[in-house]
Amino acid sequence: MTAAYVSGWRLRVVVVSVVVAACGYLVVSILTGWRGVLAGLEAAGWAGMAFALCMSSLNYVLRFTRWQIYLRAMGHRLPRLEHARIYLTGFALTTTPGKAGEAIRAVFLRRHGVDYASALAAMFSERLSDLIAIVALCLPGLDLDPRLHVLVLLSMAGIVVALALLGWPAWLVRVSAWAAPLQGRVGHVLRHLVHLLRQARRCHTPRLLLVSTALSLLAWSAEAFAFHVLCVRLGMHLTLGYAVFVYAASMIAGSVSLLPGGLGGTEAAMVALLLLKGVALPQAVAVTVLIRLATLWFAVALGLAALMGMRKPLEAAA
Repeated sequence: MTAAYVSGWRLRVVVVSVVVAACGYLVVSILTGWRGVLAGLEAAGWAGMAFALCMSSLNYVLRFTRWQIYLRAMGHRLPRLEHARIYLTGFALTTTPGKAGEAIRAVFLRRHGVDYASALAAMFSERLSDLIAIVALCLPGLDLDPRLHVLVLLSMAGIVVALALLGWPAWLVRVSAWAAPLQGRVGHVLRHLVHLLRQARRCHTPRLLLVSTALSLLAWSAEAFAFHVLCVRLGMHLTLGYAVFVYAASMIAGSVSLLPGGLGGTEAAMVALLLLKGVALPQAVAVTVLIRLATLWFAVALGLAALMGMRKPLEAAA
């Protein structure tokens, strides 16, 4: 992945994804009653939105702390400020399918001596840790909507399989021995995959798994609490438990959809779960738009700012 590739094609993807999502939100607002969305924004007020942005910022700080722990476990230490800027650049590409674009961090980390396998292992570990936390937040309220049982159970199965594979080094040894003599692209990819998974194993010792899970739970609980506060400010009579469940279940729905940034899947699930509790459609859409602005799109804005700050050095390197 070259510097020119990052500074050109990737930036165009960001712009297109932002425009498409913004148009989608505009259409939804018009179809469901834009006056309701504006009324929701007025009800939330500056204080409500400021609180949501603060909780999102806390989420990012905790996730960055976890990211640093992963890289240190693999033997990499970077200056904190520079590392924070690199971490934020990944948010600019959150709206790519499966958040795969966040791998752009690997390009910047490479300039600091971090190999691609370590950066991608940290990214894989992030995704797994996020999924563990979000599923955990879903569990207390799972009986509130039995239709989500299959989705959550599949997510739990994926977590168990991933942790089992990371905790079973024998299979990596076998795959490595089998891939060693292979020539061509297949052998090359398999050897890199084995190296990546070996690096990821270093991020999943019992102690690190406990620490990363605690950080993830705190990070995603902060955003879920912000969602609850916005719901209350818009006049919805929802318990904290149900609001947390709605937020976590919607995140899972968006992740499973593999749509860019969970766009569409997350919003549809959030609105549907609110409607089940008797929330009016304009209110449900309004709070969904507001929380996504304060979480997803706030992250994209921060990422774009960080990425544009890195652009000149990239163009010079190209």
